[in-house]
Amino acid sequence: MTAPGSTAGNSAASRDKAFVLHPYTNLDLHETQGPLIIDRGEGVRVFDDGGKDYIEGMASLWCVSLGWGEERLVQAAAKQMRQLSSYHIFGHKSHEPGIDLAEKLIGLAPVPMSKVFFANSGSEANDTAIKLIWYYSNALGRPEKKKILSRQRAYHGVTVATASLTGLPNNHRDFDLPIARIIHGDCPHHYRNAHQGESEEAFATRLAEQLEALILAEGPDTIAAMFAEPIMGAGGVVVPPATYFAKIQPVLKKYDILLVADEVICGFGRTGNFWGSQTMGMQPDILTCAKQLSSGYLPISAVMVSDAVYRACVDESKKIGTFGHGYTYSAHPVAAAVALETLKIYEERDIVGHVRDVAPAFQSRLKALAGHPLVGEARGTGLIGAVELVADKATKASFDPVGRAGAVVNGLTQENGLIVRAMGDSIALCPPLVITEAEIHETFDRLTKALDAAVPVLRG
Repeated sequence: MTAPGSTAGNSAASRDKAFVLHPYTNLDLHETQGPLIIDRGEGVRVFDDGGKDYIEGMASLWCVSLGWGEERLVQAAAKQMRQLSSYHIFGHKSHEPGIDLAEKLIGLAPVPMSKVFFANSGSEANDTAIKLIWYYSNALGRPEKKKILSRQRAYHGVTVATASLTGLPNNHRDFDLPIARIIHGDCPHHYRNAHQGESEEAFATRLAEQLEALILAEGPDTIAAMFAEPIMGAGGVVVPPATYFAKIQPVLKKYDILLVADEVICGFGRTGNFWGSQTMGMQPDILTCAKQLSSGYLPISAVMVSDAVYRACVDESKKIGTFGHGYTYSAHPVAAAVALETLKIYEERDIVGHVRDVAPAFQSRLKALAGHPLVGEARGTGLIGAVELVADKATKASFDPVGRAGAVVNGLTQENGLIVRAMGDSIALCPPLVITEAEIHETFDRLTKALDAAVPVLRG
């Protein structure tokens, strides 16, 4: 195992510190601490360069649904590499892997969709959706209907536009964000934002009323769309209150506001249904997905659009002479082939059925942690969840400074051979969908051990 902070010789750690600019990292701390070097993966585990194993409780970054070492995906990539290693779909050109994948996704969509646009990441997919929404409004002769609703603690990406949609302060600070025409509404977190004694249903009603008030204040004729994750991932795995989407969607329809379902984390079985939209009762006009589309083996994302959105794009491109948007690697044939094979595996192995089988054990162990002295709330659905660390369970007061408790627990879980993700003082879990019940118990045994070890550190 490469020692954190090692600068000896030509080690991977020393070269990393010398040459790599890391995302979502304290860059100053990294110069001293250095990286954990992951060398290989197998099933739900990864191994560092010293051979130590870790249960990857985050499926890398919410994405390696089939675990590491899935030979069918390796073979699918190799076969496509040999046949057509790269090509584009600009200017009336295409290839079968891209066509097949688009057809498959349309068939799997949670609501009727018309066409699929391919990109390379969730950020790009959501950025594309923003552009399509503005294009759509212009095509319909509504140049003022351009504002987009998001929510506090939402996560929709890190491009200039999608980072603006993201409702997390550190994604805005000193990047000069958010840009204009992005509005953040209320976060649907019952534990933190409900009134004393307010039920989930009453909280959802109040959120729908507040959404309508926001729309009226801004002007309904200025608001084009709302982005929403079925479950808010990087904002802390926030599960919406019961009846939330049932109550806000009529408000959106009343004012002709499109709904974009960001399925980048929730799609492909994570919540116990193929789409998080199905779990939460969403009826989106646009759906974005990525991550588990290829089990994270190659970068690929997709945007599915309704026929109404597509027809408007056709009309506008006819007027202009082209649809002036696209990426060099849109529908890259190798990534598309791997995504297709991933979808085949989901079906053949009934991965959604497996999630439903093991989710009760996952959620039972997760919810049991609500009794731990450091945990204020344990929340989740399917094979995704989080525990929120608090200094005082009665008052829900956070540790001071916010984020310290999360960092302590994150470090201790890694020492105990479990990789999680600390988002402030919420500790997230999102393991590969192929995890077994025995591996779930091992995961929570390691997490509990880390939480126990954190008590004297934080209570000190």
